[in-house]
Amino acid sequence: MQKIKGSKSFGYHLKMLRLEAGPGVTELTRYMQLLGCDTTRECWVKIEAGKHNISPEQLWAFKEALHISYDKIFEFMEEKK
Repeated sequence: MQKIKGSKSFGYHLKMLRLEAGPGVTELTRYMQLLGCDTTRECWVKIEAGKHNISPEQLWAFKEALHISYDKIFEFMEEKK
């Protein structure tokens, strides 16, 4: 499975989206697991720190867990232009 390369800016953006939505890392990863995503709290902490790549499956589960769109997830790319 191909992964989306993480970066501190992308990981930071994901963290800000999570904080804005309200769940803690543990709550988020539990909900993602309920959606069938193979992830852990430790893995998600590394993704938010830009130290681990995110899989498309994890990105989808993140989007679903927070009830946001892919556009919202990738809006930081537009802001950087």
